[in-house]
Amino acid sequence: MKFSEQWLREWVSPQLDTQAVADQITMAGLEVDAVEPVAAPFSDVVVAEVLTRESHPNADKLNVCTVDDGSGSSVQVVCGAPNVDVGQKVPFARVGGVLPGDFKIEKAKLRGVESQGMICSASELGLEEDTSAGILELPSEAPTGMDFREYMHLNDMTIEVDLTPNRGDCLSIKGLAREVGVLNRLMVSEPEVVTVPATIDDTFAVDLEAPEQCPRYLGRVITNVNTSAETPLWMVERLRRSGIRSIDPVVDITNYVMLELGQPMHAFDRENLSGGIVVRMARPGETLTLLDGQEMALRPETLVIADQTGPLAMAGIMGGELSGVSETTRTIFLEAAFFSPVAIAGEARSYGLHTDASHRFERGVDPEVTPLAIERATRLLLEICGGQAGPIVEAKSEAAMPATKSITLRGERLEKALSKRLANDDVSDILKRLGFGVRESEGNWLVNVPSWRFDVSIEEDLIEEVARIHGYNNLPVRRPAARLSLRPADEATLSLGRLRRQMVARGFQEAITYSFVAPELQSAMLPDAVSPVLANPISADMSVMRASLMPGLVRAMEHNLNRQQSRVRLFETGLVFNGELDALSQVPMMGALVCGSRDPEGWSGEKVSVDFYDLKGDLESLLTLGGNRDAWRFEPAEHPALHPGQSAQVLFDGKPAGWIGTLHPQVRATLGLKVDAVVFEVRLDHLSQGCVPAFEPLSRFPEVRRDLAFTLPGDRPVQTLLDSAQVKAGQYLKDITLFDVYAGKGVAEGYKSIALGLTWQHPSRTLNDEEINQLVESIVAQVQAELGAELRG
Repeated sequence: MKFSEQWLREWVSPQLDTQAVADQITMAGLEVDAVEPVAAPFSDVVVAEVLTRESHPNADKLNVCTVDDGSGSSVQVVCGAPNVDVGQKVPFARVGGVLPGDFKIEKAKLRGVESQGMICSASELGLEEDTSAGILELPSEAPTGMDFREYMHLNDMTIEVDLTPNRGDCLSIKGLAREVGVLNRLMVSEPEVVTVPATIDDTFAVDLEAPEQCPRYLGRVITNVNTSAETPLWMVERLRRSGIRSIDPVVDITNYVMLELGQPMHAFDRENLSGGIVVRMARPGETLTLLDGQEMALRPETLVIADQTGPLAMAGIMGGELSGVSETTRTIFLEAAFFSPVAIAGEARSYGLHTDASHRFERGVDPEVTPLAIERATRLLLEICGGQAGPIVEAKSEAAMPATKSITLRGERLEKALSKRLANDDVSDILKRLGFGVRESEGNWLVNVPSWRFDVSIEEDLIEEVARIHGYNNLPVRRPAARLSLRPADEATLSLGRLRRQMVARGFQEAITYSFVAPELQSAMLPDAVSPVLANPISADMSVMRASLMPGLVRAMEHNLNRQQSRVRLFETGLVFNGELDALSQVPMMGALVCGSRDPEGWSGEKVSVDFYDLKGDLESLLTLGGNRDAWRFEPAEHPALHPGQSAQVLFDGKPAGWIGTLHPQVRATLGLKVDAVVFEVRLDHLSQGCVPAFEPLSRFPEVRRDLAFTLPGDRPVQTLLDSAQVKAGQYLKDITLFDVYAGKGVAEGYKSIALGLTWQHPSRTLNDEEINQLVESIVAQVQAELGAELRG
């Protein structure tokens, strides 16, 4: 809100300069955005009277005038304004004066006629943004020769306050003056509002069909109004300094009362109304052409002011064009109402509108100021436009009016919140000056909230009021005391950051995808998955919660392939969701996907595509980070999204922990993918489980190695051979390594040759050949008996 400092000082004038007032308002929670002069600088402009006017002998559109500028002698000036006339009081720039824009006034000859000065328009003086149609006419009582800036009180400042939505009570001079008065312990001098007695009996009925949305509505008929009257210059200036353009006297008066008291108002042309005012909700199919010419199709949840023929105005937002006041209007119906903030909030924006009225009503207007506002507006209308006023007609629903709120403020709670003990009298004084009803009892206060404070409803609100009026700068500064200790680091747990860095080190890039996927994509990869369906999805292709990271990674791969990125290596961490809402599991997972060449493009790299074992190696590098590699196993298994011959289930301590494999050809065909891709997905909680490192002394004695090659059926996993061999390898087996897999000449069809390297080492002595030979014989016998494998010669 913008307001004139001089206007504010008519209500309350602290002994502070402009900047100090602005700073004080800001510290009270009403942030000042700007402080600007109300007019651009100019000099040597005075009030003058036009004595004569004659047509210019050499120009049809120019006039030669003489003016009395108070200097004792008349001055000749050439003027091109069409509205200049004898007897007018006008602003006159003398020779030597300087107008806004550093325009200097000098003696000149215009079409052969000497001109010694300039009769000014409002725009030439910087009082209007648009170019004025003519010169600025001043009231006849303006004193000739008086400095124009002094006469117009232009040594004034406009202060713009950026109010938070909860402080609608300060969207008026009355509200701001109340705040400044409280801050400076000064009385506020409100203009006297005298009740205007009815001099005619004309009334217009009012009916409230929507009392919850509009609990109070006042209206008054005023006849014989001269809408062609001129708005007083002082009112035009106050409106201008508040950012509102003068339109006509009726609209200007309603705007002026809105700025002064905070009550938006509207005036209807009485001759265009029929049957009485009805405040109701809009009906299906109704439309309304607004004052700005827009035609609106009204929705049923919109509150309207209507008569017998249909809607007249959008309540609390804007009036209609057909019932608006015009130059031919002679009888008006003046309205002032209280609309529930809930009924107005968001309505204007939903229609693409924002008005001064809606800005106030949706924040809350004092329901008790409505009668005062209609009396104030009536008095101004009669003074400026003339006419006779009828009695005020009021429709009111007491049950729907805002209830008076009572709050208990505890002294102990106040002291604790402010870290300071305030005198009881000071607390009572602050609250009373803010307009609260206060009753003190045993160090506590029972507080009645005034009708204009919609933002105060709990004890904490009262504490805030006391704090800001007492002054935040006057409160003690105390730093919170806290005992800080280092968080224990679990050596057996791998951090997510460590896992991520490992994947980046192996050439992967992290992907972050939505937790929502397309239902058809998820069903193609996970036909049996059950996950929540969103009631209000972002889009149709993100309407179900993901049951796996795989669909999101596949979509990310597809996005990259479509942009000529043939080698893709992505990983992601995040939650997956399984089950219905009432039994939903949310499991943190890590997933990865690779496709394209094994090595980056280069002269030394082989053009070989990645396969199952490439990604398996990347996954195993994660599994070994925690030092607990033996807890992990890979077992052949089938997954609907993975190739049946190139997939495995990942187990942790014998329990399912994830999957790894190549995308199923049918899934690729369904999704339209032209390249193979290998993916894995493993539970993060298992990946992060490791073991604490323990020291083992190095043996000083030599290792002993034996290499054994076995033939076993081709469908037998190598892991079964490793497990069987370890059973009889003894406690001093240090390492068992698979170093060769062969199938072909020399090996029976349907079989494969597996070569193992076994290494033993004793911590305190050298192992002899006899011991090793016994262990080897035991291993061979165990493998033959359990797996039917044969030792190759």
